[in-house]
Amino acid sequence: MASHTDDNNPARSGIPISLEFFPPKTPDGAEKLKAARAGLYALKPEFCSVTYGAGGSTQEGTFATVAQILAEGVDAASHFSCVGATRARVSEQLQQLRGMGVRRLVALRGDLPSGYGAGGEFQYASDLVAFIREQTGTHFHVEVAAYPEVHPQARSPEQDLQAFAAKMRAGADSAITQYFYNADAYLRFVDDARRLGVDRPIVPGIMPISSSTQLMRFSDACGAEIPRWVRLRLQGFGDDTASIRAFGLDVVTRLCEQLRDAGAPALHFYTMNQAAATLEICRRLGL
Repeated sequence: MASHTDDNNPARSGIPISLEFFPPKTPDGAEKLKAARAGLYALKPEFCSVTYGAGGSTQEGTFATVAQILAEGVDAASHFSCVGATRARVSEQLQQLRGMGVRRLVALRGDLPSGYGAGGEFQYASDLVAFIREQTGTHFHVEVAAYPEVHPQARSPEQDLQAFAAKMRAGADSAITQYFYNADAYLRFVDDARRLGVDRPIVPGIMPISSSTQLMRFSDACGAEIPRWVRLRLQGFGDDTASIRAFGLDVVTRLCEQLRDAGAPALHFYTMNQAAATLEICRRLGL
């Protein structure tokens, strides 16, 4: 277990990182994100990914943010969802991204905007991955999502694992997990995936803790579990944001140390378009 005293030992501290942003909705948000990115580039991320709204609702903002990151000299991955989409439309978007110089995609089934039926010509993310390969060969490095604590809509953990393996077999290069705070959930998931023949990297997704109400809301929506002791400590801090942040930094740094020591291939940070927490965690990790 790495203590903070040996953080400068390169054999222990080196691990690639990547960062995730969401497309800003206002000019002010765009300025703040630009400043956050400028600070975070000190970490030399392998790439930065940009999320996609339900049903591709933020597509324009997603592609624009991806273009800005590429212009700043950093590799960028566009999230790319297929729910409700036609093959012709997806083919058109793939050509657009190729034309922009994008070499990475995070391929997702995606969420339908509320009030929509299923629709579309793709049922699963594995169908999308296969279609991307069919249309573009190996042009794109394709990432898919993984759920160490089981996708909230899965019928069973076994079915969820099989769906994940199907995405990898369809041609994904690697996977990024939903965030979690229990290293064992990730390690067990990786072991189970390996038993099904998945041999590609499965990168843990890391969510820094800076607001307990936001974290509870997100976690309830996406099925990520907050360990009871963490939840109770956060509730105990009430509105004391300084204590919440200090505790969150300790919890998440420790989690990253455990993952690094267990051989995780990289760390993917869900930055929420903020720089401070991710920078501090990486500083503590010696990155």
